[in-house]
Amino acid sequence: MQKEYTLSQIEEIAEAILAKSEHKIIAFHGEMGVGKTTLIKILAKQLGVNELTNSPTFSIVNEYRTQNDIIYHFDCYRIEDEVEAYDIGIEDYLYSDAWCFIEWPERIENLLPNDITQIHIKKINEQLRTIHLKN
Repeated sequence: MQKEYTLSQIEEIAEAILAKSEHKIIAFHGEMGVGKTTLIKILAKQLGVNELTNSPTFSIVNEYRTQNDIIYHFDCYRIEDEVEAYDIGIEDYLYSDAWCFIEWPERIENLLPNDITQIHIKKINEQLRTIHLKN
């Protein structure tokens, strides 16, 4: 899937991601400020999270529960090396069969399973983004 979208279309983009993703582990690539966290908040809401969601920038991972699922939202920007990821128990999360939304996945690239969905977001201008989903 490859699409252009604006912030007003983000709900539709989230629906398309959930419909087209073949995996529960989704890696979000894109520059700082491109809208990764905003998109993940909408995905969590669409999966049934009723609580306030926010970026796990300082905690590295936030956990949310729905009626049927667990969602882990990772922000790996501050992870210095793979040892630090092991220290937080990254393997337990990744192999838990829960949803895992990972920002800055390149920081833990060697630890990710092969079967994940990759999403690349690029900023065209202040209003317009492109998204590319690859399973």
